[in-house]
Amino acid sequence: MDFLMSGLAACGACLFTNPLEVVKTRMQLQGELQAPGTYQRHYRNVFHAFITIGKVDGLAALQKGLAPALLYQFLMNGIRLGTYGLADAGGYLHTAEGTLSRPRSAAAGALAGVMGAYLGSPIYMVKTHLQAQATSEIAVGHQYKHQGMFQALSEIGQKHGLVGLWRGALGSLPRVIVGSSTQLCTFSSTKDFITQWEVLPRETGGATLGMRAGGGQAEGGPRGQCSRSRTEQQEASGVSDSLSLPYAPLVTSSQTVHLSPRASCPSSFTVLSHGVLTGGMEAG
Repeated sequence: MDFLMSGLAACGACLFTNPLEVVKTRMQLQGELQAPGTYQRHYRNVFHAFITIGKVDGLAALQKGLAPALLYQFLMNGIRLGTYGLADAGGYLHTAEGTLSRPRSAAAGALAGVMGAYLGSPIYMVKTHLQAQATSEIAVGHQYKHQGMFQALSEIGQKHGLVGLWRGALGSLPRVIVGSSTQLCTFSSTKDFITQWEVLPRETGGATLGMRAGGGQAEGGPRGQCSRSRTEQQEASGVSDSLSLPYAPLVTSSQTVHLSPRASCPSSFTVLSHGVLTGGMEAG
């Protein structure tokens, strides 16, 4: 149930954040491999990008790539938060005295994040391709002209093989390790602190945990997101070796911060049992 609830909560947040992902992807690809001042800036800032995309591509374009975005969030955070929740419920994150072991918590968060991010990497790459597609008037980056998620996966697989579907995946793992371990360890530590000292009343504890733990992974996003977007958007010339690309995939994708309920949550936080709290990054 942890896997299902974590994934569904991530999908719920994605419905509202996907337009921001479209704008972010296009702004990151703008000026790729071009010297400053030598290209036309279609998107001057976030607000201008929203207006431009809505006017030229239509309002529906702000939700481009929604299908792979939802699937990625379900896989990535369902696996990540569900796995961490199982480890917590099984008592693997606590010492013999019953106190939280921060090294174990960080290690479990890192491992869970790596599993989710690696398995969902092909879906994230297709999401980037679809979100970058635009009319020639405001197009940035390589335009793949995919017709949909499944067609894109099939085309990439046929052209570059299975390895091509995981382009940039290994390079994304270092940031996922740092981001996921920090977020989930921060969540567990904050929950224990609030529980022990009864800092907040029952009805407000869960929301505050979501905000505090979410902030733990919100650091260090833009550079990693930009580099991965450009790496995945590039057209590999018949090879899937990342070293042949102008941008070696040494950083990760954005990753939305999500928090999952766990069976071991104390009764003072029963608000968590009704769903998964989500807070914003991406490690993407």
